[in-house]
Amino acid sequence: MTKTINGATFRKMLFAGCSNLEKNKKYVDSLNVFPVPDGDTGTNTFLTLKSAINEINNCTSNNLEDLSNALSKGALRGARGNSGVILSQILKGIAQVTKTCTEITTKNFAKALKEGSAIAYQAVTKPKEGTILTVIRTMAEEAGTACKKMTEFEDFLKYVIDKGEEILQKTPEMLPVLAKAGVIDAGGRALMVIFQGFYKVIINDETFEFEMTDIAKTLDNIKEFHVNLEALADIEFGYCTEFMIIHMFKKTTESDIDKLREKLMSIGDSVICTGDLSLVKIHVHTNEPNKALGYALELGELYNLKIENMREQNRELRKLAENKNEKPYGMVSVCAGDGLSAVFKDLGVDHIIEGGQTMNPSADDIAQAIEAVPSKTVYVFPNNKNIILAAEQAKALSQKQVYVIPTTSVPQGISAILAFNPDADKDENIQNMKESSQIVRSGSITNAVRTTSVDGFDIKEGEIIGLDESHIRAKGETIEQTLEDLVNALVSEESVNITLFYGAGVEEAKAIEMQDKLAEKFSNCEVTAIYGGQPVYYYVVSVE
Repeated sequence: MTKTINGATFRKMLFAGCSNLEKNKKYVDSLNVFPVPDGDTGTNTFLTLKSAINEINNCTSNNLEDLSNALSKGALRGARGNSGVILSQILKGIAQVTKTCTEITTKNFAKALKEGSAIAYQAVTKPKEGTILTVIRTMAEEAGTACKKMTEFEDFLKYVIDKGEEILQKTPEMLPVLAKAGVIDAGGRALMVIFQGFYKVIINDETFEFEMTDIAKTLDNIKEFHVNLEALADIEFGYCTEFMIIHMFKKTTESDIDKLREKLMSIGDSVICTGDLSLVKIHVHTNEPNKALGYALELGELYNLKIENMREQNRELRKLAENKNEKPYGMVSVCAGDGLSAVFKDLGVDHIIEGGQTMNPSADDIAQAIEAVPSKTVYVFPNNKNIILAAEQAKALSQKQVYVIPTTSVPQGISAILAFNPDADKDENIQNMKESSQIVRSGSITNAVRTTSVDGFDIKEGEIIGLDESHIRAKGETIEQTLEDLVNALVSEESVNITLFYGAGVEEAKAIEMQDKLAEKFSNCEVTAIYGGQPVYYYVVSVE
């Protein structure tokens, strides 16, 4: 029986939790309340945890302090969507306790869950019960009681998971929107899937297989070398060295790959050494790339070599920083579609992050965009309710003065930026931008991705639906009729402007036709069709 968890087991638990979530992320995605191509809770929580796993994969030590620090760092940087951000805060709290342990007992684990719950609640301005927050809080409370009697993890963890499952099944009773949609909370389900992965390791059920190919893709996904222009420090290890090892020698074993990783750690940092006897991918920052290559040549043949002088890159960036005129303020906006990007750039936005409903950027993505703006003061416009928390989390990753304007749609973002006055002070601008964003009514047209009943509509998969920011307002067999019904629901007596941002799948002639038709129907409003180029959504509608 297991009474304590060491670093090696803790690592395996995290890997198993991530593996289990990867296998079940589509199911978790299907629990989204609205039948639209949303930010996808399963995908967002998986990518958040995967970011933590990638950081852990770079940690060669099984010391709990090192693993916990990697867990927290990776999760915070990779957090995506509201559920992903909340999960990252839960993991941060857990890590704050586990990093102080030499081995984890049931009492330590209960304390870690309590800290995770507390930090997660603090991260949300208005916590809602019936969500992942309720599930982690209940599990923490039950763990606090159970650890006094249960010292063996097999019984303890099963008890905590069972209690978590019980409260998860009750979430529709706490949130009417879940009951109407006939689903349980997706974020809570994602959390339970992770803990079920933990439990598999504790009971030695190693039938799961963590997809190492997913981790091996890390090298392919490494972003271009990024340096904070505000803090260009000297680089300790000068050469970014990447290559693959193929056609392994017959004498090469899996143990040799582990030994190679240790050798690389001794001559540099940012080490990634993943794969098996068919292929190993290597990434290391070192002052001795010749040694890295020499070590690898003992295992097999080298392929696809790339060695970059990061010091020279640093020198060029220093020159750029010295020569670049710093602006008094900068702006970062999130949107999807080349047309919408052009609109924001015309309004003076410095950096566009590709993303939105179906592509929630991570906190690190937003932080890097903030750092790329040549200003110490940066305003961020998330333009999606599922990105606001990640934007807030990005503030902690930057040393700049960052102000997140909580816009929940592209029309709100445009309205907020139009309200910005370069001659006004910060507080006045923030207030004006927030107030202006709330005047706009936003809507969109897309296809339902599943059959459901919500907001008084019986919706079939594939049907055209029109929605505002929180409710479905129309459905129909054609895009045009659904658009007309949606606009009719959004327009009030005070409305004077209707803007139709048409997407990548809509012909310009059709958009102009709808512009003219709506202008005739709503004669008191000025109606304008503008190319947005956004994916998935046929139209994004703005009514002011």
